[in-house]
Amino acid sequence: MTFLYMEPLTQRQIQILKNIVEEYIKTADPVGSDNLDRKFSLGISPATIRNEMATLTSLGYLRQPHPSAGRIPSPRAMKFYVDQLMQEKQLSVSEEVAAKQKVLDARQDFDHLMQGATRALSQQTKSLCVGIAEEGGVWHSGYAHILENPEFYNIDVTMRVLSLLEEERRMREMFFGREWSEPVIVLFGEEMGWPHFEPVGIIACRFTAPRTNGTLAVIGSTRLNYPVIIPIVRYFSSLITQTTQA
Repeated sequence: MTFLYMEPLTQRQIQILKNIVEEYIKTADPVGSDNLDRKFSLGISPATIRNEMATLTSLGYLRQPHPSAGRIPSPRAMKFYVDQLMQEKQLSVSEEVAAKQKVLDARQDFDHLMQGATRALSQQTKSLCVGIAEEGGVWHSGYAHILENPEFYNIDVTMRVLSLLEEERRMREMFFGREWSEPVIVLFGEEMGWPHFEPVGIIACRFTAPRTNGTLAVIGSTRLNYPVIIPIVRYFSSLITQTTQA
C-alpha cells in the first residue's frame, strides 16, 4: 500500500507518531506527552515531546479532541503507520494449517466456502468480517465483535455499520467502485463522508474465483490491529483464490 505525503517528518517525529498510534490502538484513549515520556525511552523532555506533537497536529497527523486532552491519530497518521511504520506479524504454521483446513472443508461449494471463510476469519481476527462477490452474494459473520470496541458503544455508529450489511449496492460501490493499486487496502469511514461512520476502519483484500472476483474484508474501529489482521486477511483471500481455481 502506498500513500504520498508532501511534508517530510524527522526521525524523532516519526518515532513519536509511531508510539502514539500504537498506544492509541491499545487503549482507545488520547495519548499525552507525559504518558509517552513514562512509557517510551525517547531521550527528550516532555516539553520537547509536546512541541513535536503540536507540529504533528499542525501537519494533520494528530488531533486534540479536547483542549486538556492528549492527541489521537488522524486517518492520515494511520495510513502513514500502515504504509511505512508497522511490522506485519506473520501467521504461524498452526494458524495457516487451521485456516486452510476450514476453507478446504467447504471447497466443493462456493457459497459454503464463503460462509466458512468469513466465519473462520471472524474467529481468528475477533472482528466483523464480510465477503462479497462482484457477481454473486454477500456473506458476513461476527456481529458481536464490534461491541467489544468503545467506539461502537455509540448506537448511531453501530446501527450505521449493521445497516451497511443490508445495503448491497453501497457495499459493492465501496469495494468494487474504486481502483485498487494494491491487493490489500485500508479504508477509513471519515474519508467516505457517511454519517456516523467516522470511527470505522476497514481492511479489504481482493480474491479471484472462476466465475467472479470478490473482496474479503474486516470491519472494525480505526484502531484495528493492522500488523496482525492485514496478513490474516491476505492469507484467507489467497486461500479462496487457490481453492476455487484448484
